[in-house]
Amino acid sequence: MVEKLPSSGALPAGEVAGCDTSGMILVHRIFRWLYRELPLLVRDVDDGDVARAEVVAVYARLDFFALHLHHRTEDTVLWDRLSARAPGCAAHVELMRAQHAEVAARLERIEPQLDPWVGHADAARRDAFASDIEELRDTLAVHLGREEQDILPVAGEVMSQREWDQLEAHTRAELMARRKEFPRDVLSLQLGLLLASVPEDEREAWYHANVPAPIRVLYLLLMRRRYDRAMQELYPDRPVPSMF
Repeated sequence: MVEKLPSSGALPAGEVAGCDTSGMILVHRIFRWLYRELPLLVRDVDDGDVARAEVVAVYARLDFFALHLHHRTEDTVLWDRLSARAPGCAAHVELMRAQHAEVAARLERIEPQLDPWVGHADAARRDAFASDIEELRDTLAVHLGREEQDILPVAGEVMSQREWDQLEAHTRAELMARRKEFPRDVLSLQLGLLLASVPEDEREAWYHANVPAPIRVLYLLLMRRRYDRAMQELYPDRPVPSMF
């Protein structure tokens, strides 16, 4: 059952409608990149190369977890508020719910294929797994586009900034609670991918405007190296593909 935050059609006391939803565009850019790259990484694994399959599997699991978490967060924070405050958006909200269900169904088909493929790294399982991820990629592309077109403008008008910020807070809390379950530093990966999702000529300004000074110091001292190692592990023989 999806967790529900207290919500009604009224804004919380002392808050005003209007928020900046542009950060969601960066998150969507990351998901488009992740699911564009994942089937390519899977298909690049040679038949029988279990060691390489295990490396790709580490990041596949993180990709699947991230997508589940992103949609669970939206289900928790967004839909009821939008339906209550913007009844004209109700049909769009129902489409979002339906598309989330379709993505979840595709993930339910995909995730059980991972361990059997990694166990043998055989070409038949590899190609079936990659094909199903490509179908998910295409489904996700449609969903993200509709969300940007139909949902973000409405959310920007009817939600307060504090309410919108709950999306990030909910995600961050979940990552912190579960970070030890993963063999890679998910917080370093998250920040590194966010930086990569910002156009290069805007990156420095975005970094200083959106990342607190203590995290900037930690990123320079530790997190950047962890992110770079992860990218080198994924792309040992070529540059990391751009998100643009």
